[in-house]
Amino acid sequence: MQRPRFELPEALVMEILSKLPVKSLTRFNCVCKYWCSSFQTPHFISNNYHNNLENDNLNLLLSRRDGNTFQLYFSQLSNEKDQNYIVKQNIHLPFFKNDVPSVYGACHGLLCLLDPSKDNAAIWNPSTREFKILPPSSIQRPPYFSPFEETYLTLDDVYFDHAAFGFDSKTDDYKVIRFVLLTFVNSEEEYPHPHFMYQVELYSLRSNSWKEIPSPDYKPTETTLGNNYVDGICYWKTETGAYLDFRGLILSFDMGNEKLSILPIPEFVGSFPEYYVDLLVFNGSLGAIVYPSERIDTSFDLWVTSEGLWTKQFNIKSISGVVRPLGFGKNGDLFLRDTNDEVLRFDASTQELKELEINTYLDHLRFSISLHAYLESLVRINGIQEIEKYVIRQPTKNASNEY
Repeated sequence: MQRPRFELPEALVMEILSKLPVKSLTRFNCVCKYWCSSFQTPHFISNNYHNNLENDNLNLLLSRRDGNTFQLYFSQLSNEKDQNYIVKQNIHLPFFKNDVPSVYGACHGLLCLLDPSKDNAAIWNPSTREFKILPPSSIQRPPYFSPFEETYLTLDDVYFDHAAFGFDSKTDDYKVIRFVLLTFVNSEEEYPHPHFMYQVELYSLRSNSWKEIPSPDYKPTETTLGNNYVDGICYWKTETGAYLDFRGLILSFDMGNEKLSILPIPEFVGSFPEYYVDLLVFNGSLGAIVYPSERIDTSFDLWVTSEGLWTKQFNIKSISGVVRPLGFGKNGDLFLRDTNDEVLRFDASTQELKELEINTYLDHLRFSISLHAYLESLVRINGIQEIEKYVIRQPTKNASNEY
């Protein structure tokens, strides 16, 4: 006797599938056309992303410089604590060749890569392996008139400085903002004195183009730890005043109304330059790690803001040999770099400090090591699939066949 066929409702099937990793969903694209098209709908993409968000399914990329070739690459770390965050694969970016891109994001699983010295930029989804090269800026660089020299100066250098990457929910658009430092000189002088001017450029993925927006009086002065985007707003640290009289400020940019604003850094920070303040994202909120500039038995305070109010989340007391924090991973784990240029993990729940076996002491420019966390995502960016001309993945001996 033939058993009756039992079929699940399609809505329930999609709900179950939305809980799977992106790698599995990519394989299931070939099961049937309906599944393939369903995986590309905004509803399914949103469900899948929020399932990863609820389960804290963070993926970690360690940005490094090869000790022999000096090239930038990423080490993708396992996200299992019992594996002590071993390196699963190394990812090289030949698209940037001899340049060292800065990394911004993640926003909805996407990362933005910007070359500071050249107009090279890309948006990358490391989960779906989609890679989009951004067009060069077509914004005019205006001549600079020097009142002191009473002449127009020549543009000598363009440097793409601090940036941010985020999402505008009003227009359903991903945007990149970057500060462009222009250097002008008097070409008729043998030893010209440089004059500087800033422009601010904004890229829209929807229009695939750049535009200029008004430049503020304040400019970002330091990088953030990993991501600097929270709920439609990007943040940078800036400051005013002279040495021993610094006053810390926060520069913010609203992706929706495309306006830049200034916020105060609360009193808890202490005086500059006795304390360092690193902005970061912690559990979906803007946070700040505060630690003394005298790096002997360094202690760390983590502060997080909610609706304009700052509260201390925890304090880590007297960690010997730590140089600076790198950022947070799953379950509040704090990653740090020590005086031997190795990466450490501080488990907030057990107060234990462990050294990761990554051998970063062999890297070039070890002080530039940075950590970037992202959630898996199916978000599409109208790019192309990774090719070796742009991205090369090299699994390590510790890697399983999951990659």
